[in-house]
Amino acid sequence: MNLSQSHSTVAGVGAGASGNATLTLARPDDWHLHVRDGAMLEAVLPHTARQFGRAIIMPNLKPPVTTTAQAGAYRQRILAARPVQGPGAAFEPLMTLYLTDNTPPDEVRRARESGFVHGVKLYPAGATTHSDAGVTDLRHCTATLEVLQQTGLPLLVHGEVTDPSIDVFDREKVFIDRVLEPLRRDFPALKVVFEHITTRDAAQYVRDADAAPGMLGATITAHHLLLNRNAMLVGGIRPHYYCLPVLKREAHRVALVEAATSGHPRFFLGTDSAPHPKGLKEHACGCAGCYTALHALELYAQAFDEAGALDRLEGFASFHGADFYGLPRATDTVTLERASWTLPEAIDAGGISVVPLKAGEALGWKLR
Repeated sequence: MNLSQSHSTVAGVGAGASGNATLTLARPDDWHLHVRDGAMLEAVLPHTARQFGRAIIMPNLKPPVTTTAQAGAYRQRILAARPVQGPGAAFEPLMTLYLTDNTPPDEVRRARESGFVHGVKLYPAGATTHSDAGVTDLRHCTATLEVLQQTGLPLLVHGEVTDPSIDVFDREKVFIDRVLEPLRRDFPALKVVFEHITTRDAAQYVRDADAAPGMLGATITAHHLLLNRNAMLVGGIRPHYYCLPVLKREAHRVALVEAATSGHPRFFLGTDSAPHPKGLKEHACGCAGCYTALHALELYAQAFDEAGALDRLEGFASFHGADFYGLPRATDTVTLERASWTLPEAIDAGGISVVPLKAGEALGWKLR
């Protein structure tokens, strides 16, 4: 981090500190976000826009966003849902394309030339919500990956294998060996983001991999920094804590906190906030995804505060991702204050109830 460009100001803050402490950061960006469409988009986008200057928008709609033209149309719908005034009115969606077995190389060229598409998303088919149209075998994508490498457009990777013989808690680790390492070996100039990493194995791989600056990065969610799988399973199944990749053991959570708070530029903020109707979460086959856009910065501040590393939050939240994507760092700021407030039990999205992560619980940081 270039300390001369830092806006981070911590007043009276430390692990366990109390009083009217505040934390001011250069306005962060969210490098992994789901905003859906229609009434859901209109309800959830303002929550992101009030905190973040930009966000990488996931393309897994139904049908998925597979062309630059579709991404442009989706971008216009997002812009129309922005707040009409205040800092959220300047929010910028950074669009992505959904990679399929049949994505033409020329579509990647159009995406790069558009100026508004900033990545191509790899969903292994069947790995998560709305991934059924994803890639069945990367060998089908060789020509397209070559063009990604040539143009410098990043490949954003959901890093899990879908082999049913592999335990769900091991699928990220196996992905590194079976898919990610061969991919990076075969396409050494390909920019790769290992998204929403959840394991010690992934954190160590990203930290230690032989890669030039700006060629390999990883996003980490707030819920994977704060929670382990006990939160989802102890005392009964809690469906609003169910996400993919799934929450892991405590040792993995600790390793993620160490990575996020290390100051290493390969790690940056990506909420993976994913709104679902309450009824589809509390269902016989509940949807994967945690809704955190309402209180994302407060959750990250809690995680960094508990680690005694609030001074490292600005790099992780505001600088590392912008540097990786080759975009300017924010010049305006946001301020959090140490203040207790209680999350709502649900938000209304056009008549649909969406339950935020930790609904009804008190948080210790609040965005001004």
